[in-house]
Amino acid sequence: MRSTAVCIIVGLLLSVSTDSLQEPRAGREGRRRSSIEMFIKKMTEEGKRPNQLIHEKSPYLLQHAFNPVDWYSWGDEAFAKAREEHKPIFLSVGYSTCHWCHVMERESFENDSIAAIMNRYFVCIKVDREERPDVDKIYMAALQGMGQNGGWPMSMFLTPDLKPFYGGTYFPPSDRYGRIGFPELLKRIHEIWETQREKVLDSAEGITTFLREISSAKITSDKLDESALDTCYRQIKESYDPECGGFGGGPKFPRPVVFNFLLRYQFMTGDEKALEMVERTLTKMSEGGIHDHIGGGFHRYSVDGEWRVPHFEKMLYDQAQIVNSFLELYQIKRDEYCARVARDVLEYVIRDMTDPAGGFYSAEDADSPRPESPDEEGEGAFYLWSKEEIMDLLGDEDGKILCSFYGVTEGGNALTDPLHEFTGKNILYIADSISAVARRTGRSEQEVERILSEGRTTLFNARSKRPRPHLDDKILTSWNGLMISAFARAYQVLGDEKFLRTAQRAATFVLSSLYDLEQAHLYRRFREGEAKFSAHLDDYAFLVQGLLDLFEASFDSRWFYESIRLTEKQIEEFWDSENGGFFDSSGKDSSVLVRMKEQHDGAEPTGNSIAIMNLLRLADMMDKPAWRDMAEEALSSFGEMLKRQPVVMPQIAVALAYSLGKNRQIILVGSRDDSGMRRLIVEISSRFLPNKIVLLVDDSDGQSSLKKFLPFLATLSMIDGKATAYVCEDYVCKLPTNEPDVLGSLLDMERGSELDE
Repeated sequence: MRSTAVCIIVGLLLSVSTDSLQEPRAGREGRRRSSIEMFIKKMTEEGKRPNQLIHEKSPYLLQHAFNPVDWYSWGDEAFAKAREEHKPIFLSVGYSTCHWCHVMERESFENDSIAAIMNRYFVCIKVDREERPDVDKIYMAALQGMGQNGGWPMSMFLTPDLKPFYGGTYFPPSDRYGRIGFPELLKRIHEIWETQREKVLDSAEGITTFLREISSAKITSDKLDESALDTCYRQIKESYDPECGGFGGGPKFPRPVVFNFLLRYQFMTGDEKALEMVERTLTKMSEGGIHDHIGGGFHRYSVDGEWRVPHFEKMLYDQAQIVNSFLELYQIKRDEYCARVARDVLEYVIRDMTDPAGGFYSAEDADSPRPESPDEEGEGAFYLWSKEEIMDLLGDEDGKILCSFYGVTEGGNALTDPLHEFTGKNILYIADSISAVARRTGRSEQEVERILSEGRTTLFNARSKRPRPHLDDKILTSWNGLMISAFARAYQVLGDEKFLRTAQRAATFVLSSLYDLEQAHLYRRFREGEAKFSAHLDDYAFLVQGLLDLFEASFDSRWFYESIRLTEKQIEEFWDSENGGFFDSSGKDSSVLVRMKEQHDGAEPTGNSIAIMNLLRLADMMDKPAWRDMAEEALSSFGEMLKRQPVVMPQIAVALAYSLGKNRQIILVGSRDDSGMRRLIVEISSRFLPNKIVLLVDDSDGQSSLKKFLPFLATLSMIDGKATAYVCEDYVCKLPTNEPDVLGSLLDMERGSELDE
């Protein structure tokens, strides 16, 4: 939607197209900081004078602390300066592993002449979008309201009272790519500000009004039903790529919220096409170059349609959600390959993304110093291989087998490489089957598997000696919540105690380092001993989800009670009592123009999607109809979008499916450490049962206190002194059993009854 006010300022500004890049693919110009502390030390030793950002903890802001730009962080000091000097604000939003953020810094923010223009005409503010998603979402919505694509770096121009009047993403230092050069844009903005300020202020007011309008979703009076789920499925299927998996053409992004919906739709309807789309997409992703076959984990996205050539950045939220997708597919298909991929990702996170205290780091950069030329940096330099290098490491025979399996060629295998970043280099992807390689080389399949396994170890050890990509080591509550879920569910499905311990350590870290128990205040970010920034809706919702999953994995009641307390605080801070649903922010920060409600489940689910699902789960666990009513009211607030274009919010559709489905309670009675109990738990966790909760009742103080929420639990007992399972619907239970086979039959029968309806 483009408002009239927006059109005024666009017409005043542009004769050169400034269409934004949407998370554009990296080229060779990026600059990564291998260590923020080392970078600061180096700049100081060189006599560079820092700006105000030197006092921040954000790796992204510290990367800009020695720019000649007079940067400020988001806050009253910068706002007051803009008002006193009657200057517009230039707001630059990004994050530390963002390639094009690095490019614009190198080209413009480190350029003395461009910085002089910025300092003369503007008050310049830097924001880390991962620390301040509330600020990012507002101005991203404004940017898209101007008819431009979103992406980072986001470059916005604001009035001194923080209202946006123009923006874009990456601007080059001179006119190119069909975009106006950044210094020329700065001069035009200044001229218009000085000569046509009233028009600028009118435009800013119009855009702000537009933001307020889109943030106020109204409750629909129409009842939501399965037709919204059918529409969501149909819209997803329309963009499916049956050959390579995924949706649409290149670039292709992993979007696990779509997998979540499709698997639940298949569970409800029996439609095998929904399962096929997930299975093929995850298989092609795991075989492609987007998957790090040597070190584990998944890169941010693929620039092509075949998942072959990635943008090499690695984000924590991708790892967490992709793990859950593979775990759920494993529950359905019992294909060990799915379990191996899930373990591969989890081991990567434990090794490279976990703080010694237990929390999880945020991301690894795409760029790194080239091994052959450390003074230069390049996209994917840490991950790329020449054929000669592999042959030298593995020898002729083993090298040929590995190169054949992973598609390695003499001249390099990156077919999509417009900037010639990967010339002569190879991105490993599964190019052939083990059986085909075995036939071609005259080896047995077992021999080929052994050679590939040993070869990967050799390449991993060699790669570990290269300069590593920059690690963004800040710890975010929301992304940690997602990763806690992944490890807790992995323990349930795969049974590895290490995964449970990892989830428990992370949850303990977040609740001890990012949560003020006395003030009942949750923080968003932790780095170098500092917890800062009040938590947002996604922090509460993702953490509560993680704690509920950890409770069902461990049956340790402390996680359950913390999830209740956090949910109560979330309702107090974010619930929209007028229109239903949750605001993304608390509204306590006066510098945030609008309390937004994100309506797009993208790379991450929205806070509302997970918050609604949490309410539904807790309502069942506590038999609390008020929270179910609240969840359904929240769903209604998104009713218009769910009926018209549910494809943009598939995770909210997942919550709708849960609210419409037959929800079951599986009650286990007995000691959690009993061998019979473990067999019952394995019978449950081996199945994909999305519309269920699992409770355990034993004689411990914590578990016994569950009876205050569900008094009927006191009536349940073990049969013949053995661990016993009750399968219930609306707490009306079938005959109990302590036989795993009987429990399995009951669970399968329940699934069949769902499909029959």
